[in-house]
Amino acid sequence: MVVLGKSKRRTLQQKETNRKTKTGKETVMKEASEIKKQFTERTLKLVTSGFSLVAALAWNEVIKETVNIYIKPFFGEGSGLISLFIYALIVTALVVFISYQLSKFGADEKGE
Repeated sequence: MVVLGKSKRRTLQQKETNRKTKTGKETVMKEASEIKKQFTERTLKLVTSGFSLVAALAWNEVIKETVNIYIKPFFGEGSGLISLFIYALIVTALVVFISYQLSKFGADEKGE
């Protein structure tokens, strides 16, 4: 067994305390960095979702107006249900097409 003097022991204890403190600071900094990254990612998703909603509402109005101008006169004024059905088909086709294209884009990004 090695016997150390008080000053040597105190120096070793201070070094160990400094190492633990440094490790603790590094851990806190890593966690803070991770929280900042997650906050940024989630904020970006929320902002993107908000703009996507605005774009969807704009397209909604375009499709409604197209149905009112071109479909209603073709089927007559009493064609409310038919117009809504055609509107729903157009929106569904558009959503399926865009979703398919985005899924291909996502698959391409993961592959690279």
